[in-house]
Amino acid sequence: MQISFKDKRVVVAGGSRGIGRSIALGFAGAGASVSICARGQEALDKTVAEIKALGVKAHGAPCDLGNKEAIDGYIAAAASALGGIDILINNASGFGGGDSEDGWKKGFDVDVMATVRASNAAIPHMERAGGGAILNISSISGYAGSARSTSYGAVKAAVIHYTMSQGLMLAPRKIRVNAIAPGSIEFPGGLWDQAKTANPKLYKAIFDSIPWGRLGAPEEIANAALFLCSAQASWITGQTLTVDGGQMLG
Repeated sequence: MQISFKDKRVVVAGGSRGIGRSIALGFAGAGASVSICARGQEALDKTVAEIKALGVKAHGAPCDLGNKEAIDGYIAAAASALGGIDILINNASGFGGGDSEDGWKKGFDVDVMATVRASNAAIPHMERAGGGAILNISSISGYAGSARSTSYGAVKAAVIHYTMSQGLMLAPRKIRVNAIAPGSIEFPGGLWDQAKTANPKLYKAIFDSIPWGRLGAPEEIANAALFLCSAQASWITGQTLTVDGGQMLG
């Protein structure tokens, strides 16, 4: 099955590293024009250069995804740079973990409200294009309770629920909405890469819990993202696809 995104315009909110970077590069490799935003300028510039090197139009801008005005400004700038928006990827996370005020605030501001705000800002552009696709990145943490990642799991559960509601709301406007719930994903500089040395006991426990015998790679989430946003998934909406090597089965 060949998946092409030639002439499509893709926005990745939180696209400079890890899963977001791999998704952005995956779409660019399939022929799409791609815009990404992130907080860190250095990683942002590097990933924009990688997108350009694939021979497609690339746009990048710093954006505080916890701020509505910043999101509205970024989506408008991305649409202007790309000539419109066909696909939106909501990938950013505040990574609020425990049960603290700060953890809950980060989770709601970035994981939940950035998804709501970026979607609402992008929808008019998709309608002008005749339809489109939104993909929200949740987590398997949203499926079960956790004493370790209390607020993170709760906000990711909210993203799963919101994806279903978006699927219902936006179907009449020919905009499909789906989500991916990744398992534990490892990449250089990421949380699980750091945990190898900072918390080897936790890393081993997670590693041993995955039936496939390893942590996942960002590219494996990107492959699922491209499918869910492609014409091959034209009758799939409001769904969350778990990509975890069987981690939840354990």
